[in-house]
Amino acid sequence: MKKRTVAVLAAGLFLFGACGSPKAKDSSGGDDAKTIKIGGNFELSGATAAYGEVENDGAKLAVEQINKDGGIDGKKIEYISKDNKSDNNEAASVAANLTTKDEVVAIVGPATSGATKATLPNLTKAKVPAVTPSGTDDAITVQKGKVQDYIFRACFQDSFQGIVLAKYAEENLKADKAVILGDNSSDYAIGLTKAFKDTYKGDIVAEENFTAGDKDFQAVLTKIKDKDFDVIYLPGYYTEAGLIIKQAREMGIKQPILGADGFADEKLIETAGASNVNNIYYTGHFSTKAPATDKVEPFVKAYEKKYGKQPSSFNALAYDAVYMIKQAIEDEGEATPAAIQKGLANLKDFEGVTGKISIDKDHNPVKSAVVLGLTNGKESSAETVNP
Repeated sequence: MKKRTVAVLAAGLFLFGACGSPKAKDSSGGDDAKTIKIGGNFELSGATAAYGEVENDGAKLAVEQINKDGGIDGKKIEYISKDNKSDNNEAASVAANLTTKDEVVAIVGPATSGATKATLPNLTKAKVPAVTPSGTDDAITVQKGKVQDYIFRACFQDSFQGIVLAKYAEENLKADKAVILGDNSSDYAIGLTKAFKDTYKGDIVAEENFTAGDKDFQAVLTKIKDKDFDVIYLPGYYTEAGLIIKQAREMGIKQPILGADGFADEKLIETAGASNVNNIYYTGHFSTKAPATDKVEPFVKAYEKKYGKQPSSFNALAYDAVYMIKQAIEDEGEATPAAIQKGLANLKDFEGVTGKISIDKDHNPVKSAVVLGLTNGKESSAETVNP
């Protein structure tokens, strides 16, 4: 397995835990409560359940470990997880329910960008902070030039991924000519496309689009098959990407295919067929082949013990999101929504399993990325993208 370091725009340091931090108060600001309530707003059913389910698993493992280690200043976390059904309106309702009925002090989730943006009005109204593990749309944390006070993320944003992939195409794959095949129905893919086009210095010889839910890509693939190009840039989710990879390889299109973190699910390989998943590269937040910090090995062992398989980047991001909230509570000395919001905004030198993070002025983590390579459906390379 080959690891290389690529210099690209990000930086960050973060250390886990806070020695000598003041005692945390409970969620209502008093000292008599036995637990600290944290909510989970995840896609546990519906079209994007593959992301929400594994992130919920990662969050539950973090809560279990924190409680086993004595909680946060002696108070256990009470984790209240609810299903947003992969529906943006439902995600907004879950946010309202968790903040008003359940009176949580912070929320982890949702997993997807659209659902996360849908929760913002209710989070702002309740003044309760949330950390999305994998909502990558740039417009989640900054809208119309204004930073959204109550949302943070554990993942890097779309613009960073698009930049990383453009540089990777040029510098690592030596690709001078690219084809873009993007999902024009999602903010996620549109943002990724823009960032790639703004950064890539080679020629874009064709740009074709599809829509989420499409199944047959023969027509669009036929349009590009005989063109002269070195790489396909495919911003989208695993559902369509798996079918595109399968159909492209069966048509004899063998050029490398680049994607973002939406590729990071086992169903991509299941859909495409392992024998077709060669020369596939995508940005990831975590890899056991390229450990970002010393926290990775203990996390992997704990996850394997609990769930019987290796963790994915989505497991790891949600795990980090819970620990980010823990760190914010310890840094501020109380478990109130206002204190957690302040602690997250000022989070520095936090060491998690997905890398070293500091939160910037726009509530985005400054951290490294990993570009993962797949051969016969297996991870064959992991190249860390560092400052």
